[in-house]
Amino acid sequence: MKAKLGIAPIAWWNDDLAELSDDVSLEECLRQASEAGFTGMETGRRFPMDTTVLTPILDRYGIQVCGGWFSGLLLDGDLEAEKDRVREQMDFFIAAKAPCLVYGETARSIQGDRSKPLATKPRLSDDEMRSYGRKMTTFAEWCAEEGMPLAYHHHMAAVIETEAELDAFMAVTGEALPLLYDAGHMAFAGGDVLRVIDKHHARISHVHTKDVRQEVIDALDRTKESFLDAVVKGAFTVPGDGSLDFEAIVKRLASHGYEGWFVVEAEQDPRKAPPAEMARIGHNELFRVMQAAGYGVVQ
Repeated sequence: MKAKLGIAPIAWWNDDLAELSDDVSLEECLRQASEAGFTGMETGRRFPMDTTVLTPILDRYGIQVCGGWFSGLLLDGDLEAEKDRVREQMDFFIAAKAPCLVYGETARSIQGDRSKPLATKPRLSDDEMRSYGRKMTTFAEWCAEEGMPLAYHHHMAAVIETEAELDAFMAVTGEALPLLYDAGHMAFAGGDVLRVIDKHHARISHVHTKDVRQEVIDALDRTKESFLDAVVKGAFTVPGDGSLDFEAIVKRLASHGYEGWFVVEAEQDPRKAPPAEMARIGHNELFRVMQAAGYGVVQ
């Protein structure tokens, strides 16, 4: 089995909380990621959305685009309007030969609002879930037909956060909607990270290898503290520096035949967790567990 190792620039510059950003250029970010051993990077706010500009920069460091976040609004929005919103990024991803576009539902989400405690996350009724599932399936089918498949990101503080919510969502969406599996977000939400793989492996098309510091999560007051408060406190980190058993996680994915990208995505304060050092730790741990699981890492 083959796997590729990528990383997200959120460790260098956080798009939701500017104070958690290192003062480094795109080229310095790519250089550090390349030196750590990664061959892919998801996009972020300092990426020029023009392949004629970006490709030569990526080539210089042996990096390719391995995905990137799209802030979806389909829950409360119109399907045709959402197609218009995604068009520019989709065209860029197609030109960049990205494997997928990461869809994160931001309608009603409190993930970027520091004034909203975790306990006030939005919840959908059964009817809302069914309606949302139909819209997401139709949108995913259209994206795939256009040449850029989605990967749906379950996410803390959003409408699809918990294991139960993900189960319900998967039940009302079609196979045309692939899943981005994020162990860190599922662990933070209290889910069983291995059981989720077992239930939904057939839909998993992209993997974020986000680790957690369980002691930070356990100490949160979810009636008062927000998702961003948790990030600032250090709830997330890279594999090899946190509480999750990534050897078990990767072996479980391998047992179901997953092949593709494993992307380190660990937002934290770069002053407390220097991105270059964190990138090395994450890559070394991932490479170790990939070998243990029988993956050949494509360079």
